Amino acid sequence: MSQNLRPSTSRPTCIDLFAGCGGMTAGFVTAGFEPIAAVEWDLAAASTYAANFGETHTIWGDIEEVVKTHEFPDADVVIGGPPCQGFSNLGSKNVDDPRNKLWKQYLHVVEQVQPKAFVVENVARFSTTSEFAMLLEEAKYGRISNYELSWGVLLAADYGVAQRRARTIVIGSRIGPMGLPQSTHARDASRGLRPWETVRSRIAGLPRFPDTTSLPSSTVQFFGQSVPGAFKGMDLHVGRQPRPLSLERYDHIPPGGGRFNLPDELRPACWRNKPTGTTDVMGRMRWDAPSLTIRTEFFKPEKGQYLHPQWDSEDLENRVNRPITHLEAARLQDFQDDFLWCGTKIQLARQIGNAVPVGLAQAIADGITRHL
Repeated sequence: MSQNLRPSTSRPTCIDLFAGCGGMTAGFVTAGFEPIAAVEWDLAAASTYAANFGETHTIWGDIEEVVKTHEFPDADVVIGGPPCQGFSNLGSKNVDDPRNKLWKQYLHVVEQVQPKAFVVENVARFSTTSEFAMLLEEAKYGRISNYELSWGVLLAADYGVAQRRARTIVIGSRIGPMGLPQSTHARDASRGLRPWETVRSRIAGLPRFPDTTSLPSSTVQFFGQSVPGAFKGMDLHVGRQPRPLSLERYDHIPPGGGRFNLPDELRPACWRNKPTGTTDVMGRMRWDAPSLTIRTEFFKPEKGQYLHPQWDSEDLENRVNRPITHLEAARLQDFQDDFLWCGTKIQLARQIGNAVPVGLAQAIADGITRHL
């Protein structure tokens, strides 16, 4: 059955496809936009989105089915990040991965809605893929030929996010040239820009050692389903119970260090036999620098540079030997503490790691607003 959702708002409006928990929407809302439709197939992520931006305009479902049954409302901007696993450096890099084709569903909605502008967000290497080349062909000769494209790889740290996360951003406009946002921050604060934000600016002051390993026991109802939540702030400051061997390994890692700082007897065979690469594995953050990319398994130091930055070379008692918590990861993704989250710990970690940093999304939205 066709469903037509019509907005009644004086603010610029946006539709979020592949919305996840709503990181992109959060940035656009901060910039003054009103979300009027969103699509997300994962129940926990869709519930998080609905908890923050409203359930009535949120569609929980597979976008391939949604585009067959829903007529989307008129909107000023369509935003979204089609799944990127097939493009990711950590993925299979398979151009035929069916997840890489979902951007075509995104274009179907753009073609139907005819927004003034649209934004596609994806991993950095998306801009080097055959799928991206096909997207450019669609802009030249296909369904979005009435749009002028601007694209590039943006570093979130250059827009006030305390994270060195590189993402491909494509902006399409049918109301004249609309370039990418100008950087507001820089590593060396050159050209009058502000210095990069740091890990310290986001997580300093939180309890060093969480007093629980569990989320509160509560549930909420969204889409007629019961999901864990809604959680916020210190609810997400949950720890883990590392093995003694893991704690011993953590204790050898200084800020900015990683697996190469471990003595041979503490290195598993797979690391001893791999003398190069994966330099961020078992890494410790630096207080006075942005973090590296926050991925979906930030709670596992063996997956990246996720150890808490506190480490004193002389005072053994002044070390925090644990991975960052969900709250710390969310802050490094620029989510406010009053943002509501739904799902299990694993589901929340996936939502946090997959999100567009809110500050980067806001910078993009601010630039679009000036053209609108």
